[in-house]
Amino acid sequence: MVQKSMKIQLSSGLEARPVAVLVQKASQYESTVYIEAEGKKVNAKSIMGMMSLGLNMGEEVTVIADGQDESAAIESIETYLSGKE
Repeated sequence: MVQKSMKIQLSSGLEARPVAVLVQKASQYESTVYIEAEGKKVNAKSIMGMMSLGLNMGEEVTVIADGQDESAAIESIETYLSGKE
């Protein structure tokens, strides 16, 4: 299991479209991927779960991945949330 804290750098925060992209990215990996914020932990492969977090730019989240490709999953999500993609 790998977990990493990161800050959301997307200008619109995690609204509908960015959440959909994030869910697609997480779903590319076999590992389980969770996003933890404000005391809530949701499956990053669940669009409804991710929408329930209502995250904005600048907020801190912890991404937790567990499985064969956990490092690649964390790296991909970090690149996306940092706005570098």
